[in-house]
Amino acid sequence: MAEKIATRKAYGETLVKMGEKNKDIVVLDADLSKSTMTAEFAKSFPDRFFNMGIAEQNMYGVAAGLALSGKTVFASTFAMFAAGRAYEIIRNSIGYTQANVKICATHAGITVGEDGGSHQTVEDIALMRAIPGMTVVSPADGISTAKLIEEIASVDGPCYVRLGRANVPTVYSDDFDVKLGKISKLREGKDVTIAATGIMVSKALEAAEILKKDGIEAAVLDVHTIKPIDEETIIKAAQETGKILVCEEHSVMGGLYGAIAEVVVRTAPCKMESVAVDDRFGQSGAPDELLEEYGLTVDNIVKKAKRL
Repeated sequence: MAEKIATRKAYGETLVKMGEKNKDIVVLDADLSKSTMTAEFAKSFPDRFFNMGIAEQNMYGVAAGLALSGKTVFASTFAMFAAGRAYEIIRNSIGYTQANVKICATHAGITVGEDGGSHQTVEDIALMRAIPGMTVVSPADGISTAKLIEEIASVDGPCYVRLGRANVPTVYSDDFDVKLGKISKLREGKDVTIAATGIMVSKALEAAEILKKDGIEAAVLDVHTIKPIDEETIIKAAQETGKILVCEEHSVMGGLYGAIAEVVVRTAPCKMESVAVDDRFGQSGAPDELLEEYGLTVDNIVKKAKRL
């Protein structure tokens, strides 16, 4: 694993590159452009950037209007204020109309840190994947973020992209073919499948190395596209290993664990376990301390994989 970079930073850099090529891309932000990293786009293309103020519902309504007028719209704020505060507008104005709006929400999960439970959303994947026709993406690192953002820009329709605050390890090489809608298999294994998303992918890879020393071969999947989910790869994993451990920085309810379970229970029943937030709100603390408190650790992945 190479350099650590925040997925929000990769998002900001990719926006500028795309903005140079595509004059129809416009960017909206809810007065958080320095944090969401859309500030660089604002500097490069001030006539295509709109600071909507702390008015998230209005921002997503405007985003829908611009998209339905032919623009490709990227609209950013913190995940809590996108999926949470603006849910009704996203559902009715963007989802219902299938508007070409990319809801790129940063500061997701408990690794927001000291801002505490009011700013730490662990429900956003559940909310967004329940909206008909909404694509839901949760990249693992900077490289995959850049590749997926570029793909998302070329696909018409609404999309929710879950991005983080903290720097995360780079798990992909530049030449890895990351495909929207297709799970990336990062490691082969015959004994157990670890299916992870977002910041938990690097931890899953670390856990697999530890498990190997104990004679357990763990396959590692990066489920960066949570909706539409890659059923074919999930079914194959369930059939080949008979055990799936799902790892996510999200509530165990309605997130990746639920999405995979919905596939498995219909097609290839197998043993399942999760490393996720267990029906709790977040709280104030340093990101690493919070990951430990909520059990989102390499050690816990190893422990639960062995239990399976």
